[in-house]
Amino acid sequence: MASENSPLLAYRLLGEEGVSFPANGAGGPGGAPARKLSTFLGVVVPTVLSMFSIVVFLRIGFVVGHAGLLQALAMLLVAYVILALTVLSVCAIATNGAVRGAEPTVSSTWVGGGLGSSVLWREEGPSLFVAVGPRDIPLAPRPGPNGSSLPPQVGHFTGFNSSTLKANLDAGYAKDYTTGAMMTFASVFAVLFNGCTGIMAGANMSGELKDPSRAIPLGTIVAVAYTFFIYILLFFLSSFTCDRVLLQEDYGFFRAISLWPPLVLVGIYATSLSASMSSLIGASRILHALAQDDLFGVILAPAKVVSRGGNPWGAVLLVLVQLVLLAGKLNTLAAVVTVFYLVAYAAVDLSCLSLEWASAPNFRPTFNLFSWHTCLLGVASCLLMMFLISPGAAGGSLLLMGLLSALLTARGGPSSWGYVSQALLFHQVRKYLLRLDVRKDHVKFWRPQLLLLVGNPRGALPLLRLANQLKKGGLYVLGHVTLGDLDSLPSDPVQPQYGAWLSLVDRAQVKAFVDLTLSPSVRQGAQHLLRISGLGGMKPNTLVLGFYDDAAPQDHFLTDPAFSEPADGTQEAGAPALSTLFPPPRAPGSPRALSPQDYVATVADALKMNKNVVLARACGALPPERLSRGSGGTSQPHHVDVWPLNLLRPRGGPGYVDVCGLFLLQMATILGMVPAWHSARLRIFLCLGPREAPGAAEGRLRALLSQLRIRAEVREVVWGEGAASEEPEEEEEGDFVNGRRGDAEAEALACSANALVRAQQGRGRGGPGGPEEGDGEGGPTTALTFLYLPRPPADSARYLRYLGLLEILSRDLGPTLLIHGVTPVTCTDL
Repeated sequence: MASENSPLLAYRLLGEEGVSFPANGAGGPGGAPARKLSTFLGVVVPTVLSMFSIVVFLRIGFVVGHAGLLQALAMLLVAYVILALTVLSVCAIATNGAVRGAEPTVSSTWVGGGLGSSVLWREEGPSLFVAVGPRDIPLAPRPGPNGSSLPPQVGHFTGFNSSTLKANLDAGYAKDYTTGAMMTFASVFAVLFNGCTGIMAGANMSGELKDPSRAIPLGTIVAVAYTFFIYILLFFLSSFTCDRVLLQEDYGFFRAISLWPPLVLVGIYATSLSASMSSLIGASRILHALAQDDLFGVILAPAKVVSRGGNPWGAVLLVLVQLVLLAGKLNTLAAVVTVFYLVAYAAVDLSCLSLEWASAPNFRPTFNLFSWHTCLLGVASCLLMMFLISPGAAGGSLLLMGLLSALLTARGGPSSWGYVSQALLFHQVRKYLLRLDVRKDHVKFWRPQLLLLVGNPRGALPLLRLANQLKKGGLYVLGHVTLGDLDSLPSDPVQPQYGAWLSLVDRAQVKAFVDLTLSPSVRQGAQHLLRISGLGGMKPNTLVLGFYDDAAPQDHFLTDPAFSEPADGTQEAGAPALSTLFPPPRAPGSPRALSPQDYVATVADALKMNKNVVLARACGALPPERLSRGSGGTSQPHHVDVWPLNLLRPRGGPGYVDVCGLFLLQMATILGMVPAWHSARLRIFLCLGPREAPGAAEGRLRALLSQLRIRAEVREVVWGEGAASEEPEEEEEGDFVNGRRGDAEAEALACSANALVRAQQGRGRGGPGGPEEGDGEGGPTTALTFLYLPRPPADSARYLRYLGLLEILSRDLGPTLLIHGVTPVTCTDL
């Protein structure tokens, strides 16, 4: 459905009074001046004038004299193949919708009509070229070595002569008498191609054309075909009638063999003026358009200035700076100019290729004599000839284009543009997602794919960044559930929220997707997100939740530098502050959107759906450098402690590490790969059972760690209260056991386990366990603790007791992750 700013509204064919408006944007009463140039005057004439230029009069003999007729024709064919491929791309782009025109430019008719006679002068050149008899033409003396002059030479105009043609067939590269440089195929081609450019002249006149979408392709193709025919004719006539000495040593030989020499001089000035004006008009329009789009900021600000008639005279003045090119000779500048033209043509071909490869439904040009093959061939041929002509100029031009592109990317272009890069990314992502077959998943290439449920991001910033570190190149989705029922609402309240959440992702500098849903309850919304988040083989396999406790929520927007609003007013105009897009944190004691019963039920639901679960507690206590992207391990060394056994269910064989325990080890190892955690040392704790000899479990675990390529310190600790009691298996309760114990006994067990963990954290700072060996007082302490999360009980009536025991177990441990893994994640194979 079209919005108020939709381009569809620009295509109204009838006004309020039934007056018809032209679809191409031509002006009308009270509007811009109407477009009036036809295909011939608006496209054919400017393009022909731009493509011929001065090369027709001053470099035809140079090309044939050095390259010979055969190689000259080959050069011409290569040049026009490149031009033809680019013209196909230009025509495709120009016919893909209505072409927007700029304001009328002064003297456009003058260029089309007043200088149109120069085409006749060019056509008269060949016709008069056979109009005089054979003659000898003295050549100007050339300077020799040591300042001396070489003997004068004489060139010969033989008229049509087969011997002359035979002598001119093969190449005869020699030194250029204007520069003294030895000519080659590449240097001669550069001069020739410089005379064939100008195919964009018609497209640059789009603002003056009656029907740009028809005139640009038709007129450009006609102009290219016409100039190609004239060049071939001039090559043949020169080869038939002039010897090689005349062709190589006198670039202005046309005057000597013309029926009326001043006519050639008039043609030279006329073509120079017409080509220069055409290029000046086109370049100034392009520069003015770049300035209006504010792509390069204040650098191009003067180019925005226009006259009363709408002519961009400010851009014209900037383009006149190009007059510095007159400081060099034509043959010297030809290589650089030709390389830049080839870069421009390659960019056009690449643009059309991108549009074709993106397969966007709205790219359907009426001109269909092109394909991605022609676009790709155009790009390849332009790049090839660039490096053949001048590798240095080619590399420099590509570097300049790269720098300009990087500048545009850094500035962030207008958001209203349609970026073909997004269309290409969509096309490629869809293709590879289809090839990402979940049936081919292997544990060797497992990675965490996280779904983090966030109620209010103001209180979840540290967890949001910690989850970003845990993902290890995997999928990371921020999920949020809005409470409500769509049946009772006038519109979907979720869609307007996406902008705020995407801004949150950008500001927090995390690589995450956003997935929002509307549901009557948080639990049902979590089920929705677990089922439908992701696509194909990229779906979350791990649910991350903040811990459910009575701690007062903090507003991290107030303390995080990334979320502080600029005080100098540099914030983007019209953009609301991010702090206003999310409600303030919940006040202590206020009702929650999620009950403790539903919280545990959400954990149970995830495990039933074969998803791993991570409960994060006290992540706000993590130092900022641990959550940064590139600290590189420069922060103080700390420990990351892993308790891979269920501390709420001591058993006779505590040295055994199950799937969940291995999952803990994997997640802790992944965190250690992040630069901000490089300095943290991984410690794994094993609890000795009542009948287990010291060292046995440690040896088995060290062997396992060696196979898994995990570097960690292994510590055995003696299990305290409750270690001697053994519980029978209660399969109906999963691995959470509290059945035959009373609440007091279960709480005592959780307290004992909590004290054990805290004792190991405090070692090294004079804690309950005493000074840590080798560390001394004030040594490294625990930055993050990984605990085994027991599976919730099958009886929902015991959910609150389960949550209470988790609270006791993780109380005062600092930043803690309680994890339950249900899928294998490690592999010892290559």
